[in-house]
Amino acid sequence: MKKIKPTKKQFLFGKRNYQFLLLSISIISLGFILMIGGGSSDPNVFNPEIFNFRRIRLAPTLVLFGFGIAVYSILTYSKK
Repeated sequence: MKKIKPTKKQFLFGKRNYQFLLLSISIISLGFILMIGGGSSDPNVFNPEIFNFRRIRLAPTLVLFGFGIAVYSILTYSKK
């Protein structure tokens, strides 16, 4: 029976790719955190706070920007 020598395990991406991926995850998380809140404790009372700039423009822009960085980190070539 032949013995199979273990091969050296390599990561799929380089260090720079993983750094960009962690950056993108943190930006996406920040975007979702900025969307939190704006509800009302009484369902019969309307709270116009849900339509402010932070929840309508800033947070979704951060999420999309984070996804763009994630795509960049996956598609960029890493010099191993």
